[in-house]
Amino acid sequence: MIRENVVIGPEGTPLTLADLPKPDTVRWVIRRKAEVVAAVRGGLLTLDGACERYGLSSEEFLAWQRSIESHGISGLRTTRIQSYR
Repeated sequence: MIRENVVIGPEGTPLTLADLPKPDTVRWVIRRKAEVVAAVRGGLLTLDGACERYGLSSEEFLAWQRSIESHGISGLRTTRIQSYR
């Protein structure tokens, strides 16, 4: 039996490649950003793989990651970016 790679998502639930946002995602809500960051941290995707899959720059992805590290998931709120800087 082949075991699919699983990481723990931002909400504490198992996350697989099938659970990640679709590659053509345009609307990046907090949960979706956090899922992609969790997938890269857990080894489900590489940084380059995530950037290629979602059309992100590495700077954009790293900004998401820094926001989570500094302020938790709420740091990903785009309307709150000014308050967190």
